[in-house]
Amino acid sequence: MDKHVISIEHVEKTFRTGFFYKKVQAVKDLSFSVEEGEIFGFLGPNGAGKTTTIKMLMGLIHPTAGNLKIFGKPFDDISAKSELGYAPEQPTFYDYLTGYEFLNYYGKLCGVSSDDSKKRIPRLFEMVGLKNVEKLSLRKFSKGMLQRIGIAQAMVSDPKLLVLDEPMSGLDPIGRREIRDLILTLKKNGKTIFFSTHILPDVEMICDRVGIIVKGTLRKLGRIDEFLDVDTSETELCIRGLPENVINDLGVMATSFIKRGMLCYFSLPDHEMALKILNASTVHGGQLVSLMPKRKSLEDVFMTEMQK
Repeated sequence: MDKHVISIEHVEKTFRTGFFYKKVQAVKDLSFSVEEGEIFGFLGPNGAGKTTTIKMLMGLIHPTAGNLKIFGKPFDDISAKSELGYAPEQPTFYDYLTGYEFLNYYGKLCGVSSDDSKKRIPRLFEMVGLKNVEKLSLRKFSKGMLQRIGIAQAMVSDPKLLVLDEPMSGLDPIGRREIRDLILTLKKNGKTIFFSTHILPDVEMICDRVGIIVKGTLRKLGRIDEFLDVDTSETELCIRGLPENVINDLGVMATSFIKRGMLCYFSLPDHEMALKILNASTVHGGQLVSLMPKRKSLEDVFMTEMQK
């Protein structure tokens, strides 16, 4: 049996569009897997092929070529979907239902008993930050609230795997923080989470592994700590309380520097130069705030792949 929760092997998807049915290849020779218990971030710009890949995985559209498996079973095997929860990017709901009626309805579709629904639904509302709105009609929900209840319906059957397409879309900073915390909690409870996004900080904060897709092609795949390895070619130094004339003298030695209030940030080509400026700063009354090698951000990695 396949040990991977999700397995995608040499998958391609071609659409025909326009009056002349011109071929457009949305996904090209895509291969990667998702391991049990991990948070996998599927990262790419708008139109990169993220949603197309997820729709193929869900069986909403079929691949032109290649194989997709869920828990070792073909993606179109109905038994593979019993342990799967899915929240689409732009969900459409029965807006005349209340929040509770909506989750109860989806629970019945998933085979959840009435007793289990009564226990589980209130917890779901609390988990996604919608406590006390169970009786509110969905037509009165904001975009962010609809995004949250969409995630709640994905969890209504207590699945082992959650597939979330742009789960932070439409959420304010507080809402994004709550959903990130929820995803981490689900991981602690043994769930596997596969989600797509173009919001880089969310991926950097919570993902175990990341795949970057650009123009339908997987450009980079690996652990997040491997992506954000330290760049030892530069060092960042922060000094407090330097006189203005000293800052200017030391600034010419740096690759760049920025003054913010009493703090001055120097970007330096190597550690040796950082120590030289630090010693000079101490002589003039400066106080060390921080000294560290420059760290790559996921944005740096992403932009590098975009420019290839």
